[in-house]
Amino acid sequence: MKNVCVIGAGPSGLAAAKNLLDAGLGVTVIERQSGVGGNWRFSEDVGHSSVFETTHIISSKFYSAFIDYPMPAHFPDYPSHAQLLEYFTGYATHFGLLPLIQFGTLVQACEPLPDERWRVTTVKDGLEVMQEFDALVVCNGHHWKPRVPAYPGEFTGEFLHSHSFKRAAPFANQRVLVIGGGNSACDIAVETSRVSKQTDVSWRRGYWVVPKFVLGKPADVLSNGVKWIPKALRFFLFEKLMLILNGRNRDIGLPEPDHHIGQTHILLNSELVYFVRHGKIRVKPDVARLEGRTVHFTDGSHGEYDAIIAATGYWIEHPFLDKKIVDFSSGSVPLYLRMLPATRRNLYFIGLFQPLGCIWPGAELQSKVAARHLTGQWSPPEDLNALIQHELEHPDVPQIDTPRHTITVDDALFRARLKTQLPANFVSLEPVSAL
Repeated sequence: MKNVCVIGAGPSGLAAAKNLLDAGLGVTVIERQSGVGGNWRFSEDVGHSSVFETTHIISSKFYSAFIDYPMPAHFPDYPSHAQLLEYFTGYATHFGLLPLIQFGTLVQACEPLPDERWRVTTVKDGLEVMQEFDALVVCNGHHWKPRVPAYPGEFTGEFLHSHSFKRAAPFANQRVLVIGGGNSACDIAVETSRVSKQTDVSWRRGYWVVPKFVLGKPADVLSNGVKWIPKALRFFLFEKLMLILNGRNRDIGLPEPDHHIGQTHILLNSELVYFVRHGKIRVKPDVARLEGRTVHFTDGSHGEYDAIIAATGYWIEHPFLDKKIVDFSSGSVPLYLRMLPATRRNLYFIGLFQPLGCIWPGAELQSKVAARHLTGQWSPPEDLNALIQHELEHPDVPQIDTPRHTITVDDALFRARLKTQLPANFVSLEPVSAL
């Protein structure tokens, strides 16, 4: 029986452990934190990249559940982080994963051995341990090492990355600048605007803002319901629908997007436009330089702030792997099915993609493919380099060239590709029914 090391007990790691265990493989999960859930395990510890106090998921429960474990019927359309932690804990308990997990343990190094196995060095309570495994499954996520921006000058107020943002209360009656145009930036801007003296958000460009509910349905339910419409026409119709629902960005205090919908990650937020139109949030251009408590912007304007929160994304890094093995810290991420490197056939990356949807169901399917590979029921094509290059050159949705868009996939299309590697009629693309 092959023994497999799974790094991380977040949603992707749990899915990997469950499916490897189902395949009859020996499984050891190594988790740095004290419990399962990964980023969805809320913690006051600023060293842990957890969600913040009021976070809710931005994909609906209908497209965010594992195939093998539906979400409870009583969950709302967009569950909170506490409900999701309950769900992941229930998943781990139901499938007997908890005894397999070494909690509070840091992976220090993973070294390939001459016999193609792996030596994994871990540290717990100051004690270093080495273990050997037949395969390595990396599920440590890509939202843990903050990408902190650098600007000319110095800011003398509080400057923090969204990695360290836990709740809005400390920013009561303050002047807050949030830097970033992603969903986290918008969520933080909305939350701080409830208590701050003024919240501004700095965007390099305009973005498409989509409410969480469109025509009475969760946005992803509506979107997946019209996948039969050709992509170009579907996106065109969505753009027109957003103009009807929100109006033009420039008319509501937001910069106009310079790209079509889908070419950046969509901002799924029902409150951003509300707070902008009530004057609680103002949108500023990119930061030019810092001077004490003054922030100068690229349009020549400036503002005074007590705190800056940089929601500027994360680096993709695996510090326990030598960079000669893999290095995804810059440029593209060359993996077949966003999972397999061309150079090693017993190394898997599960959940290292950013879908226009939810990560976990795709990670679950990746795990099923990996399990079949390790048990000899599936073999990848021989020329992985050519296939990887084809995937990189033909993305599901062509996006603008920025670091945060290097691992984007279309949720439904990516799941469909993974399902072609599994037995026929394995699972449908329909929403998972609730318990």
